[in-house]
Order: sequence, then structure tokens, then C-alpha cells
Amino acid sequence: MTTRRTVLASSLAALGGCLGRVSEVETACPARVSTDETVKLGFVGDVMLGRNVNDRWREDPAGLWGEMASRLDALDGLLLNLECCVSARGKRRPGREYYFRAHPEWAIPALERAGTVFAGLANNHVLDFGPTALSDTLSHLDAAGIPTAGAGRKREAAFEPATFAVGDLEIAVVAATDQSPSYAARSDTAGSAYAPLKPTNRLTKNWVGDAVVRARERDPDLLVVSLHWGPNWEVEPSETQQSFARWLIDRGADVVHGHSAHVIQGIETYRGRPIIYDAGDFVDDYVIKDGLHNNWSFLFELVIDSGTLTALDLVPVEIENERVTPARESAARWLRDRMRALSAPFETPVERRDTGLRIALGKC
Repeated sequence: MTTRRTVLASSLAALGGCLGRVSEVETACPARVSTDETVKLGFVGDVMLGRNVNDRWREDPAGLWGEMASRLDALDGLLLNLECCVSARGKRRPGREYYFRAHPEWAIPALERAGTVFAGLANNHVLDFGPTALSDTLSHLDAAGIPTAGAGRKREAAFEPATFAVGDLEIAVVAATDQSPSYAARSDTAGSAYAPLKPTNRLTKNWVGDAVVRARERDPDLLVVSLHWGPNWEVEPSETQQSFARWLIDRGADVVHGHSAHVIQGIETYRGRPIIYDAGDFVDDYVIKDGLHNNWSFLFELVIDSGTLTALDLVPVEIENERVTPARESAARWLRDRMRALSAPFETPVERRDTGLRIALGKC
């Protein structure tokens, strides 16, 4: 591929004068990447393959996706937060209430069947069974050819961006979390890419900011930042989360992919780029909270058409019997209404599309 974001300055006239320099990063609007093909990437929130999910689907990895398999097959790749370790070893870390671990013999084939092209590990469960299980997780995913970011055997590795290709599209992903500081990787110990995730915080600037710079220097077509952040059960992002997400896009991110709250939050389009503040849960066995419908969420499909980020399609899904399925009409209606209401404060354009929604991208 010979054309990268470094050529964006020459496209100023064609892009309607939206190109601007922010912190030495030229960020075009609409976002453009170097491919003439139509590419569709899926983004989902937490995928937890442990406990009851592990027990139920261990003999049938493909069964986990059920009727969603054809929709996943239509994607060019799926990016997710893997909310568990993948290992048959390790010991429970003391003082934890919940422990998530999936056996690699079925978990890896399940991730492969879904078309996973990236698994984020920056979360508060990667060390549930200690550094041995984390090391196994990294090894199993690497052997399967599934790129990861957000955890590592040392701090530098945890914050190292992942780079990979989906067809002709070169993608870089930076992953970080503000959850479970005791799980943070250190200079000589394994753990997560932990930082406070505040644009004014020194640690955040040093580790997350530098990771974004390193990812940008690789000149990818698409730069994604995956964030496991904020408290559980919150339906609105905090002011700090909003300012941090915009700070990342000002520094070159094309997509901010948030998760952790276990419920969906609104979507903002900023400088033509999507901020998914929280994608909710995609696979788990969690207790359903009254009124929050944490078992209902979306498959977020990013559409890149002729080199431009054109739309984010929201496909309603629900979790039933430890598997993800297309949402029934009552759930789909609730999800559409909920997302419209949560995105309204950001003045996000939301349109009906099939059983779900479409959000147009590319407007400054």
C-alpha cells in the first residue's frame, strides 16, 4: 500500500476544507484510508468465555455464535474485548469476587470461528489466575494468529500497539484500562496496560499518549484505541471520559472503542470519527440487572467505503443461554430507543436501518 494518512494534506480541497493540524497530527474529515474497497469491521464489548459459557460450549465452540454466525461471516473482521484469560493453568488471585477463565481447546476455535482479528486484553480479569494464565493467554492467541494489545509480560509490552492487516487495510490498535490498578503491568511483572485515562494525567500521557504516537508512526490506515474504562452500570460517560476520547482523536485516533460498564452508552461523532463510549456485553453469563438490560447490546459495524469512514451500523443482539443471538423485536425496539436517547446529547445523527440503526460519519 503506497498511500497513507501522510497524503491527507493533498486532499484538503476534495475534503471540503475540513483538514486541520492538531498536535502535529493532520486529521482529515471525513476520515480517509488507502483502499478503494468496501470494508466492514465489527466492534463489540465484553466477550467473557469463562464459567457457565466455558462449561456449555466446550464441546461445541461454533455453537456459541448460533444465528449470529452468518452476520459475523459477512464482516471482514471482528474486534473485541476478551474479558477472561485463556488457559488451563494458574491459581486464583486472592481477594477477587469473580474469576473468569476459558479453556484454550474450545475458546481459541470459538474466537477463530467469529472471525476475530483483534482481542483486547486491557481489562480487570486478565490476571484472575495469575501471570501463568496471562502468559498462556498471550501464547495461545499468538499461536492462533489473533493480535492482542493491552496486557503483557512487562509494562512496555502491555502498552505496545498491535498492528495487523485486514485485506488491504493496515490497522493499529492501542488498548488501555483504568480498572484494577493492582493488575497493572510493571517494568518487570506481567499485567494490564493500566493508566488513569485522564488527558491531564502524567501516567496517561506517558503511557497511553506515547503508545498512540508509536502507533501513528507506523502509518496505519486506521488507528483504533480500545478502552476498558469507567464504573459498572453507568449509562452515560463521564466528562473526563468524553474529554479523553476527544483528546485521543485530536492526536490521531480514528475510532475510540469503549467497554466495561456492561451496558450500552451513547455514541458521539467527533471530527468525523466514532466514539463508542461503551459497547456493552456481547457474550457472558452475568445476572441481568433490573431496568438496565445488560444482556442486550449491539454489534457495531464500521463501514469503510472507497477509502472513507462512511457509517457505523448498529445491529441489535441479546445474550440468551450463554450465547449471543439476534435481538427479538421487543429487545431491538428498546435498544433503538435507548441508543437514540443516549446519543442525543452529542447531537449524533441516528437513522433506522433494518432492525437496528445507522450513524453517518465523516461530517466535521
